Amino acid sequence: MSEQEVAPETEEVVEPAEQATEEGHEAVEVAAAEVVEEVTEAEEAGELAVDPLEEFKAKLRRQEGEWFVIHTYAGYENKVKANLESRAQTMNAEDDIFEVQVPMEEVMEVKNTTKKLVRRVRVPGYALVRMNLTDESWGVVRHTPGVTGFVGQDAYNPVPLRLDEVVDMLAPVFEAEQAEAGAAPKAAPAVETGFEIGEAVTVKEGPFEGMPATISEINAAASSMVVLISVFERETPVTLNFSQVTKM
Repeated sequence: MSEQEVAPETEEVVEPAEQATEEGHEAVEVAAAEVVEEVTEAEEAGELAVDPLEEFKAKLRRQEGEWFVIHTYAGYENKVKANLESRAQTMNAEDDIFEVQVPMEEVMEVKNTTKKLVRRVRVPGYALVRMNLTDESWGVVRHTPGVTGFVGQDAYNPVPLRLDEVVDMLAPVFEAEQAEAGAAPKAAPAVETGFEIGEAVTVKEGPFEGMPATISEINAAASSMVVLISVFERETPVTLNFSQVTKM
């Protein structure tokens, strides 16, 4: 029997570029796996920061129904809210009328040198209703005492608010809930002085008593303002307290 020649085994040749590409892919896969693992661990530990406002938007997006604006008699906004909630219950409309909101805000009113924190309706004469619009639910809302109608192009077929409009309207409600729950610091109330820049006033005290002036700056924190008074045909800035001027 003749010996058969055996061909030597050949080694697979890997090009350097191909090897580098494979190593790169492996590195990316390992890094991605590590990131996923870290995110999972952080989620389980509750360490991932969640934007409360984005969470609020997501909550609104998931809620049943759409938000509509209703017009009310001025000063009857909260009364309408109570009346509508009661009517929805007594008229078995709770399956279509889910929520009524009257956005409120806190304002620091400054009169003379006295500051007073006041809670008031943010948009007087309006309320928001989250509902499924049907003939029955429309009638329950429309005939609630104090309601003058739906706001929209057609009072019988009102257009619901967009999500960003709802967020803008309900932002004060959300911020108040966050502050009460201790999830966020309470926002400083807006300051309302009763005066506006450019407004004409009359000085009622001091060396310029009885002279007309125009407000150029307002410092609500100090209860003062800078007014422009015409002296020898030149405007002269004078700092006065709120109590030293009166509206014309």
